[in-house]
Amino acid sequence: MRTGINKILVKRHKRQVARAKERVRLSEPDLRTPEQLAVAREASRAVSNARSSLHANYFRPSVHSAARAENST
Repeated sequence: MRTGINKILVKRHKRQVARAKERVRLSEPDLRTPEQLAVAREASRAVSNARSSLHANYFRPSVHSAARAENST
């Protein structure tokens, strides 16, 4: 009885593995030249720097620090 259940489980596992292997997609190789990669990295850095500096333009002290400044004077 026990071996019958094990056989069923083994077959199910084999099917699951076979289906999973069918679904696996290998990523395509990056065909860009080293110069193109360097340009892309620089462009990415420029965008990330612009995003991080946006917060500096809109920075305001918190309400709590403003209240403390009023109380301390």
